Amino acid sequence: MQRSRLVFKPVSLVLGTGGGLLAGAAFKKAWQVLGHDDDAPNATDEDRRWREILIAAALQGAIFAVVKAAVDRGGATAVRRVTGVWPA
Repeated sequence: MQRSRLVFKPVSLVLGTGGGLLAGAAFKKAWQVLGHDDDAPNATDEDRRWREILIAAALQGAIFAVVKAAVDRGGATAVRRVTGVWPA
């Protein structure tokens, strides 16, 4: 079981970085498709309404959570294929 953890850590770091980039791009595209500006609002943007800021935050959180779960699951599956053991 120790070997699977040693393999999983670097795989997880690489996939996590790639997943973060993918999630950021997916959120930006989703925000554009919803008909809003090219850039999502910052929480401290005085010219944006509360509703818009909170919708953007909820959408971003949902996209990042789904991508993280998919990346983590895919990484664990890949480690099991290589080591024969599910990383704990």
